[in-house]
Amino acid sequence: MSIFGKIFGGGKNEKAPTTGEAIQKLRDTEEMLVKKQDFLEKKIQQEISIAKQNGTKNKRVALQALKRKKRYDKQLQQIDGTLSTIEMQREALESANTNTNVLETMSNAAKALKAAHKHMNVDEVHDMMDDIAEQQDVAKEISDAISNPVGFGEDVDEDDLLAELEELEQEELDEKLLNTGESVAELPEVPTGNLARVERKKKEEEDDEMAELAAWAS
Repeated sequence: MSIFGKIFGGGKNEKAPTTGEAIQKLRDTEEMLVKKQDFLEKKIQQEISIAKQNGTKNKRVALQALKRKKRYDKQLQQIDGTLSTIEMQREALESANTNTNVLETMSNAAKALKAAHKHMNVDEVHDMMDDIAEQQDVAKEISDAISNPVGFGEDVDEDDLLAELEELEQEELDEKLLNTGESVAELPEVPTGNLARVERKKKEEEDDEMAELAAWAS
């Protein structure tokens, strides 16, 4: 077994972790390294404080503090680089995990669609649609037949009826003219003087009636 296999416990026959498990492990590692960063930053501040306090009093102590600070700085830089690598790997795994889920969903949808169409035939569907259209036409013809009156002048032309009505009206007009004994064109003109006398007589009669009513009322 290689050194990496010993460190990470990996073997040839060992089952590879899922993307979700790998992402979680990377997140745990990131969290641990961030905590170590905080620890090193505090240690660096402590060493800087020691160096300042002993700069004039004890240079050896101050120099030792600065040396330790340098080591902490180096470790901090290494952690920064490691975090960047882990972050990129985690993002790649998350993207791969998303793609896997999407592809799995699409695959399931394709299988479901195939199963739904398993017992369907395109030609049979077209035949069914033709049957539906034919039955709709039959239903329309039946509805039209029911809505039309049966045996009551369904073959009569309305124009013929109008022409017959005009003839009847003309016959009635001719009969009225014949009953008067002479046509409208041959009627004598009524003298205007006679009309005036008729109007005066009518007015006199109305005046007499009003006089009688007035006498009765008094």
